Amino acid sequence: MTQQSESTTTTQEDIAAPVSSPGAVSARPSPPASAESLVAPPESPTQPPDAAGPLAPPAPLAPPRPLGERRLWPRSFVNRLTAPLPGLRSFARFAREGAVRPGPEGLADIPRLPFAPGPLPRVDAHTVAVSWAGHASWVVRIGGLTVLTDPVWSRRIIGTPARITPVGVAWSALPRVDAVVISHNHYDHLDAPTLRRLPRDTPVFVPAGLARWFRRRRFTRVTELDWWEAAELDGVRFDFVPAHHWSKRSLVDTCRTLWGGWVLTAPDGQRVYFAGDTGYGHWFSRIGARHPGIDLALLPIGAYDPRWWLSDVHCDPEEAVQAAVDLGARRMAPMHWGTFVLSAEPVLEPLTRVRAAWEKAGLDRDDLWDLPVGGSRVLAV
Repeated sequence: MTQQSESTTTTQEDIAAPVSSPGAVSARPSPPASAESLVAPPESPTQPPDAAGPLAPPAPLAPPRPLGERRLWPRSFVNRLTAPLPGLRSFARFAREGAVRPGPEGLADIPRLPFAPGPLPRVDAHTVAVSWAGHASWVVRIGGLTVLTDPVWSRRIIGTPARITPVGVAWSALPRVDAVVISHNHYDHLDAPTLRRLPRDTPVFVPAGLARWFRRRRFTRVTELDWWEAAELDGVRFDFVPAHHWSKRSLVDTCRTLWGGWVLTAPDGQRVYFAGDTGYGHWFSRIGARHPGIDLALLPIGAYDPRWWLSDVHCDPEEAVQAAVDLGARRMAPMHWGTFVLSAEPVLEPLTRVRAAWEKAGLDRDDLWDLPVGGSRVLAV
């Protein structure tokens, strides 16, 4: 159980193994690390190890939980980590080697970043369309609803240089926003100035533990979910699924709220997966098994260099393509690149690498929706 109150929707085989457990599932083979270089969170008695293994049959989908339900959660979700957080030795190496931003040659391609804003597509209740506003912010039209993912319309976020491409969809061009989904609480995914623009009765779907942040800002329709739980709004199903990431918004709240992605399913079965922010690992195949027939996967491809520092929490382009394969997704749209400079890779490299990886995997070029910032695509039924 992950709540203090009873829950019947999360089973033992679906919980990530605590990183301090000998039976923990590893996202990828990794080099050995000394005890001083990693800080392993303590094992929690409320989270059993993931004993079923990757070949276990998928559990049935959980019934939708009530919208706006008030719930009690553990004080910490640190035992959901699938890799330890960096320790003092890692921070010392990072300080010594630097490389938190690309050099001048890596920034030289900023004028070449694809930016092509256009009008939002016309849709009806049976149309699925996506428009990329930049970074992890999408306008998803599904089942007659307009859903924003991790909306960040601000020019600047805390601790990061100003965005290097403008917002691709003007706020004034948005139709009524029917719902918002949040993947986790990092500042480049949970942006208070943008959210202040929304009516306070906008339905918001958030990870476990994050509802209080919204209620303090007077949002009245907030639904928080654990991994593998779901809610439903006007016939569209919102499933919260695991990710290889973490959460933190201040010096004292590491992993106090959960993190994950969202699977949106229309009444007619059309399905879009929004990964949020994640490294590569075993969760993708499990998400695909439980949610077969994903029509489009919105997957992150940027903020990956240096790999020794970021591999556990951010996919590189090749891993994102493999994640799409693991998911069984019919199409992939890259995101989380070309907007904010968060790491050391050259700004245009994620795009060139994802195109090369897609071709190397032998996948149909038309199924890679490598949109410019501001670009849109409509899902043909």
